[in-house]
Amino acid sequence: MLSSSFNQACATQELSCDLFFENLVLGEGYRRVAGLDEVGRGALFGPVCAAAVILDLHKVPPGINDSKKLSPKQREVLAENIKEAALDYSIAFVDASVIDEINILQATIRAMQQSIRRFREAPDFLLCDAIVLTGCEIPQKAIVKGDALSVSIAAASILAKVERDKLVVQLDANYPGYDLINNKGYGTAKHLDALSKLGPTNLHRMTFKGVRC
Repeated sequence: MLSSSFNQACATQELSCDLFFENLVLGEGYRRVAGLDEVGRGALFGPVCAAAVILDLHKVPPGINDSKKLSPKQREVLAENIKEAALDYSIAFVDASVIDEINILQATIRAMQQSIRRFREAPDFLLCDAIVLTGCEIPQKAIVKGDALSVSIAAASILAKVERDKLVVQLDANYPGYDLINNKGYGTAKHLDALSKLGPTNLHRMTFKGVRC
């Protein structure tokens, strides 16, 4: 169990993407600290993607931040640097059909759980971006705006964003007309207009507003 001082420190942490939370966890005696984040929860097309990263805290690549604050080129460069420097990382996808079956929150949790299971050696603590992983025995902390506060979570957000974007761009050739190469599956005006004219594909999330008729 985490001490009350840890929780108090979390509550007062300012908006800065650094190793504050990682160092608190290390101070509690944990060693393999994994950051987890997801990308694609709000998209209308394609899978949700989760990444988990265990950073070598002595070799953290500079420039890691919330993936939404970085340009595509910055994310791509950082993703390669993170993969090279991390002690371990993993990426998992959960498809649109499963999202429709179990809902997006449960699909996100499933993707995160899958990413943890793919580590070569299990972490002993999880830092998650605002999601509590139910049924997980590994100690964890859900941090609101975690991708803007924790370098480990931010690193996971970068890997998930780069991998999911890459996949959706590849799928654009198979599903022309939806502007996927630009919207990455999110509900832009062009995407919604295409849905009204062409209807959904088998990779659209049929339970999502904007897709369902």
